[in-house]
Amino acid sequence: MLNHPQIDPVALQLGPLAIHWYGLTYLAAFGLFLLLANRRLHHEPFASVRHPQPWTRRDVEDILFLGVMGVVAGGRLGYCLFYKPAYYLANPLEIFAVWQGGMSFHGGLLGVMVAMVWYARTRQRPFLQVMDFVAPCVPTGLAAGRLGNFINGELWGRVADPSLPWGMVFRGAGDLPRHPSQLYQFLLEGVLLFVLLWLYARKPRATGQVSAVFLMGYGVFRFIAEFFREPDDHLGLLSLGMSMGQWLCVPMIVGGALMWWWFGQRAAATRTA
Repeated sequence: MLNHPQIDPVALQLGPLAIHWYGLTYLAAFGLFLLLANRRLHHEPFASVRHPQPWTRRDVEDILFLGVMGVVAGGRLGYCLFYKPAYYLANPLEIFAVWQGGMSFHGGLLGVMVAMVWYARTRQRPFLQVMDFVAPCVPTGLAAGRLGNFINGELWGRVADPSLPWGMVFRGAGDLPRHPSQLYQFLLEGVLLFVLLWLYARKPRATGQVSAVFLMGYGVFRFIAEFFREPDDHLGLLSLGMSMGQWLCVPMIVGGALMWWWFGQRAAATRTA
């Protein structure tokens, strides 16, 4: 049995200015996105000299800026709507109190999609092509965020068997060992999803299929991780013994699978027409 290291959430104190580890993980996520997205500029079809609108570093910078806006706005609104709708309906001004915490990945994903719709329309690019460009660059940012959760000792896992070698006692979660589910999510939704998606995207795919694999992959890995993650206190387990996170993953898995099949069929029909 291990004890959570209880790392000070403040990485650096400069007078009244406190730089938190969680903020640094966000910066790492943005930096990794810039690095990987610039690498994507060398992948087909984005590197094609015959592309009617060549992709450039300016596209990467604009996508990152809009993506950050979508993550923050969508993540906050998603948390309020999915996890505490009654509370925020009664206290609408607290929706803007982001310093109190409360963000939802699924809401952030919807926010990013809205931002990318706006980007695609204003730059006159196909929306699915934009999402295919972005998708392989996202998992490393998710991994960075889960490391931030672990450093803060938050979003811990369910109670584990005492014989589990890496079972961990978290401050504020009692004296029983728990699964370090933040690290499970770091490995599954971050590292493994990135490797699989990056390799998949390197070969020619039907437009939209890379995005579909991201939806399926994240949905499956998050669904698995939720079996080890402690459900939200105010929600607990819902129907069929599934958490809210798992229920939100179901449409991602089903929708991603249908999209992957449909885009593949459409591409095949186009080639044979």
